[in-house]
Amino acid sequence: MTDTPPAAPIPDTTPDATPDKANEEHRFPCDQCGADYRFDPEKMMLICDFCGSTREVIEQTGPWDGGIRELDFEKAIKNLLPLQEMEETRVTTCPNCAAQIEFDPDVHATECPFCATPVVTDTGTHRHIKPRGLLPFSLDESAAREAMNGWLGKLWFAPNGLQDYARKGRKMQGIYVPYWTFDANTTSDYSGARGTVYYETQTVHRDGKTQQVQVQKVRWTPTSGRVSRFFDDVLVLASKALPKRFTDALEPWDLTAMEPYRPEFLAGFRAEGYQVDLDEGFVEARQKMDRQIERDVKFDIGGDRQRINRIDTDVRDITFKHVLLPVWLAAYKYRGKSYRFVVNGRTGRVQGERPWSAWKIAFAVILGLIVAAGVGYFVAQNQ
Repeated sequence: MTDTPPAAPIPDTTPDATPDKANEEHRFPCDQCGADYRFDPEKMMLICDFCGSTREVIEQTGPWDGGIRELDFEKAIKNLLPLQEMEETRVTTCPNCAAQIEFDPDVHATECPFCATPVVTDTGTHRHIKPRGLLPFSLDESAAREAMNGWLGKLWFAPNGLQDYARKGRKMQGIYVPYWTFDANTTSDYSGARGTVYYETQTVHRDGKTQQVQVQKVRWTPTSGRVSRFFDDVLVLASKALPKRFTDALEPWDLTAMEPYRPEFLAGFRAEGYQVDLDEGFVEARQKMDRQIERDVKFDIGGDRQRINRIDTDVRDITFKHVLLPVWLAAYKYRGKSYRFVVNGRTGRVQGERPWSAWKIAFAVILGLIVAAGVGYFVAQNQ
């Protein structure tokens, strides 16, 4: 794409678009001045910061109309997905955190948004399954920064220098983080036992006295049965660039507000390529399903206590989607150490690496000792 493209309709982004066009998906030229539009989360429109022109995010045309269609898991595992479900994008791998970052064709060097490590892009492409849906950002950068600063302000033991550096630092990066969602029907046969609590009166001798006490007992009854559940949108992180404890803590995501994927939503943002393959993602999804099935079995057994001896689960009709979820990210290097903070681009929930100030901790310990000594002296004087 040239630096000053002529006014033109939004590029073809239907599933039949060529790989070269797919690489242009992050850039949309302004109809008035030729500068790049960006997606504005507050107005839900494309906005040109250079001349102020705006444009609606147009609806996708083609086979995606009418909702976000699920894809067949078995076909994907066997590499039998139609070609229109695949795309090639230009990515590079961060040498520090291994994030796969997607770049526009004219970008050759930048910093990794996940850890602030300088990276130089390569010329390779990444062939992967296209995103089917995304949650657009609803918080802009200033709202995300306000949420992060509020979170940092509550960390009394954080170094003041880091807090000041973060507040005065660079703009936060808006990143679309890759996830898998899985749907499946399950039927589980189980065997176990139902425990019923009852009490027996027993005579005990304590301190030379005879007492009657109630002793709890459990009566176990063998049981078996079957439970069924349909799992809808079991969410699995497909990135390895951020600690999972951060992204898990950003939940819940309002997946009911998911939009069919349109690259216009990515204008002005970055997208990370998935690093967790589909089959690896389903392993984690199955673990989540199994935990829910175990809860269903215990509920079905009933009683006061439950024992599970066996669960045999039949999983069928597995479908999936590759989706993108919005995260505002700040990566700061302070005194040689990287600190990362993430903000849910929809709710403003904040998570991050908690920094500690040695002198603040020492001061708190000394203050605590002084207070304890003062209380002890006061009590001693009153006695």
